[in-house]
Amino acid sequence: MHLSLRKPDPPEIRAFLDRQRGHSFSYPHVEATRHTPPAGWTVDHNRIRLGQGPAAWDAARAALRSWQMFRIGWVEVHGTDAPLVPGLTVAPMAHAFGFWFLNACRVVYVLDEDGPVRRFGFAYGTLPDHAESGEERFLVEWREDDTVWYDLLAFSRPGHWLTGLGLPLVRKLQKRFAADSLAAMQRAVRSRHVLL
Repeated sequence: MHLSLRKPDPPEIRAFLDRQRGHSFSYPHVEATRHTPPAGWTVDHNRIRLGQGPAAWDAARAALRSWQMFRIGWVEVHGTDAPLVPGLTVAPMAHAFGFWFLNACRVVYVLDEDGPVRRFGFAYGTLPDHAESGEERFLVEWREDDTVWYDLLAFSRPGHWLTGLGLPLVRKLQKRFAADSLAAMQRAVRSRHVLL
């Protein structure tokens, strides 16, 4: 984790991302968000209905591909200009409590499933330079009843001693991110519906 009183500028963020590319994941349960998160970790699971039908599905997929779930004002993600594929290294950056927190993650897998329930999404996992340790999955589903949903699943533990010290505040930020991310996806799908 890179902690700063001022917002890191683009060259600093690029250098940070370059340093992360050779690192392995900082947790042992890689891909656990595909099935059941590991016991003993903090698990957050949030869902929200985005709409109904093919237009909502197309809008939800487009929103996820363009990382709209991070358009929440106090968090942004860098490194997303490359294709969304396993191995993509990104840097989520949060502004909270007067500090800027720059973290390192890598895309673990991408889902694109047809079937009775269509699913599209991806998970990213933490690298050593992250305040947390764990994995987060961002998923949209088009269900058999024609409804479209956004599903956010994460498991985590403190990955830095500061995170452990401030765990109650960290948990508030995690819950805030989940609520804001759900709202951002609703806005993205709603605005795309207006444009269609």
